[in-house]
Amino acid sequence: MAISPLMPVYPRCDVAPVRGEGAYLYDAQGRKWLDFASGIAVNLLGHGHPHLTQAIQKQAATLMHVSNLYGSPQQMAVAERLVALTFADTIFFTNSGAEAVECTIKTVRAYHYATGNPQRYKIITFSNAFHGRTLATIAATDQEKLRKGFEPLPDWFHVLPFNDLAAAEAAIDESTAGFLVEPIQGEGGVRPATVEFLKGLRALADKYGILLALDEVQCGMARTGTLFAHEQYGITPDVMASAKGIGGGFPVGACLATEKAAAGMVAGTHGSTYGGNPLAMAACGAVLDIVAEPEFLDAVKAKGERLRAALEQMIPNHDLFDHVRGMGLMLGLKLTADSRAFVAHARSSHGLLTVAAGDNVVRILPPLTIDESHIRECVEKLSAAAATFQVPQAA
Repeated sequence: MAISPLMPVYPRCDVAPVRGEGAYLYDAQGRKWLDFASGIAVNLLGHGHPHLTQAIQKQAATLMHVSNLYGSPQQMAVAERLVALTFADTIFFTNSGAEAVECTIKTVRAYHYATGNPQRYKIITFSNAFHGRTLATIAATDQEKLRKGFEPLPDWFHVLPFNDLAAAEAAIDESTAGFLVEPIQGEGGVRPATVEFLKGLRALADKYGILLALDEVQCGMARTGTLFAHEQYGITPDVMASAKGIGGGFPVGACLATEKAAAGMVAGTHGSTYGGNPLAMAACGAVLDIVAEPEFLDAVKAKGERLRAALEQMIPNHDLFDHVRGMGLMLGLKLTADSRAFVAHARSSHGLLTVAAGDNVVRILPPLTIDESHIRECVEKLSAAAATFQVPQAA
């Protein structure tokens, strides 16, 4: 059988959207789905948001791309806004989350080289993490499904149990450059770090002269009810990767760093042809116009609490569901059976789009612009899907 014109690396389902409107997707036949996947936490303003759409259209007609060899008023404007809103002093714009994490890794490594400690090159990461699909980012995880077929991989990472602070301190030696951690693991099963763990990592980084790097590609950009999830832990990182929702659907990411942490990122150490192009910056700026407002963030928190309460009220009605975890509108519904099979069933039979994750968890990642009617519809569809779900039998 001939290979597909599209390299067959995705087990694609039968949903083939051609149009989106708000919290809904439609295919060419007019079939409709409630989109509580949001392109895996990307379409945070839903589909076709007028402010975002108009900003992209206007910029596309004006200037889409110039080389980073030239000045970029568009990049500078967005960078200044992010610096004002966050811990960061400086920003590098990328095209994707994996690239943002790659830049984060390079920033950590370059810091120690620049400060006279080139032997500090290993980064401590944590089990079941997902940091991307590049060779460096799959080396940063212990997930066999990501690593299989690509080993031997770089030995720059030391993977430890998530939320185990004692193990993290015990692993620090003269080769340790820093920590890389998701405040809330997404693909790993919507598992939040404990406050003690994240605060402990911050304290250890300070104690041993190493850096704390966060991967907020999925949990950042207002999804948890603060602009970035770490704000709710009362800590600040030295370096952080952001992407997904930052462009509202347009591919853009960012590496944010303090002036101290960026000591090694000087001319010639990093670059990107497309990173931070004017079209991407128009999208990012339009997203910030909306999500950085305190009223919007408060509304996300309230919607998250309402959705969590509705899910918890539903759980006792079905043996399939165990509990809810997560923060804001990044929630995980823990199942007693295979989550991938249930996600497929809810999609095909009940018109609900969610995302499977590790530990038999269903990720619920709606647009941040949903209202009460969408929450009600989601829970009704989940309940109906559970009532008709046939648990797959073991082979």
